Amino acid sequence: MLLGGYGGEPHPERLPGGRPAGVSHPGGDLTRAELRAQVSRAAHALAAHDGRRIAIEADDALGGLCWFLGAELAGAAALIVEPTWTAREREAVLDDARPAAVVTGAVPTGPVPDVPAVGDADTPFYLPTTSGSSGRPKVLVRSRRSWLDSFAALDLGLRADDVVLIPGPLSSSLFLFGAVHTLHGGAGLRLLERWSVTEAAEACRTATVVHLVPSMIASLLPHLDPADCALRLVVCGGAKADPALRRRLEATLPDCELVAYYGSAEHSFVAVDRGDGLRPVVEVEIRGGDVGRDGHEVGGGDEVGDGVRDGDEIRDGNAARDGNEIRDGHAVRDGELWTRSGLVFDGYLDRGAVTWPADWHDGWSSVGDRAVLHDDGTLEILGRSSAVLNSGGRIVSAEEVEEVLRGAEGVRDVLVAATPHPRLGDLITAVVEVGPAASPLAALRERARTALEPAKRPRRWLATAELPRTAAGKPARALVAERLRDGTLAAETLA
Repeated sequence: MLLGGYGGEPHPERLPGGRPAGVSHPGGDLTRAELRAQVSRAAHALAAHDGRRIAIEADDALGGLCWFLGAELAGAAALIVEPTWTAREREAVLDDARPAAVVTGAVPTGPVPDVPAVGDADTPFYLPTTSGSSGRPKVLVRSRRSWLDSFAALDLGLRADDVVLIPGPLSSSLFLFGAVHTLHGGAGLRLLERWSVTEAAEACRTATVVHLVPSMIASLLPHLDPADCALRLVVCGGAKADPALRRRLEATLPDCELVAYYGSAEHSFVAVDRGDGLRPVVEVEIRGGDVGRDGHEVGGGDEVGDGVRDGDEIRDGNAARDGNEIRDGHAVRDGELWTRSGLVFDGYLDRGAVTWPADWHDGWSSVGDRAVLHDDGTLEILGRSSAVLNSGGRIVSAEEVEEVLRGAEGVRDVLVAATPHPRLGDLITAVVEVGPAASPLAALRERARTALEPAKRPRRWLATAELPRTAAGKPARALVAERLRDGTLAAETLA
C-alpha cells in the first residue's frame, strides 16, 4: 500500500512537542491511527464501485486526501477535481475519465470497518491531469508501482521527526505526490488548503521540509525569519530552479538544502539535482538536434543522418553511450529528450479508453522537452517544444530567455511568449510580474544585452500585477499566449 503504517514497523502517533504524526490541517489534526480509520471508512464507502474510477470533489484538502487513500485501498483509480477549472474544462476532463461516481462531501462517520486491500503494484490507482500550463488538461493513468518506484528515486531521507509542509492544492500531482510520499515515509504531514505566502511562512516555523515550485520559493523567502524557521530541506519541482534562486535560498537559510527535480506528469521523475547538477535517475536519450547550443538551427531541423538517432544516452544515470561526439567539454547539439523507466504512466484516457501515443516504442517516450546531456552526466533542460518561438526565422527558447530575466531587481516572475507579428512571425514578448519597487525595465534590458544574442532579446515588455497561473502555481503559458493573440491579457507596457 502507498500509505506507510499498514503493517510493518509502527510509526509514532505523536511527534516531540505533541504534534500529530499523521496530518495537520487548518480544519483539524489526525494522528496516524485516526487517519487510517478515516481511510478505512472511505474505502468501505467506495467498495460498491468495485475497482472502477472515482472523481473526488471534497470539502477540503484533508477530506480529499482521505477519499484518495480510501480509493487506493479499495482498488479504485481516483481523480481529484481541480476547483478552478472552467465548466468546459471540468466537463472535458470528466468525459475523458468517465468515473463511476463523483464523490463529494466528508468521509462518513461511524464504526471503523475492516477493509482488505484490493489489487497489487500494477493496479491503477491515480488519474492525474496535466497542469494545463501548455493547453487543456489531459487525463492520465498511473499504477501504484510507478509511485512506489518514484519514492525510491527521489530518496529524500525523511526522518520520523520531520514535518513536511504541502502548501498547494492536492488536485496538483506535484503536491499530492509530496503528501503521499510523506505518509509513506512515516513523517508528519502539514496541509494548507491553498497557497498563501503568509500562512506558508508561519507554517515554516515548525515544518522541516516543504514542497514548492520556484515561484513559490521566490515569494516565500522574504517572509522567512532565519532565526525562527525550522526548514532543513526545500523540495522544488514543476519548473526549473535557476542558480540565482538557489543562491537566494542559501543566503536566507544557509543550513537548508535544496533538492530540485525535473519530470512530467507522464514520466514522474527523470532527473534530480542535489546541488551538483541535474542528474538522470532513469534512462535518457537526446534525439534529433533541432537547435544548436548557439541558437542556430542544426541540419535545417531535419532528422540527423538517414533517420539515425543522434545524441547521448544514460543507462541508470551512470554510463554514456560510446561514439557520441563531445567537443570542448560540451554536447555537440541539443535535441528532444526521450526517457525509458518504470516510473512512466500507463497511458492517456480518451473518453474512457486508455490510449498510447503511436510514436512511443520499446518503452521510450517523450513529452517534447528539449535538452542537452553533457559529458559530465548532467542534464540541461531547455524547455518544452511548445515554449519555442520562431522570430524572424530564428528559433528561440522562451525558457532560456526567462532564466536570464528572472532575478532582476523588482521582478517577481517573468513569462516569455509570442505576440503575432506580420513580418517576424513571433514577436518575443516578456510579461513581467512586477514587485512594489521601481520599474525593473532598465535592469531587464541590461540582463538581456549581456546574456542574450540580439535575436533572443524581447522586443516587447509588458507588466502585470500577477501572471495567470495553474493550480500548481506555474505560469499558465498557453493562457498567456492565447491572451496575447487575442489582445485580452491584463498587462500594461513596462516603462
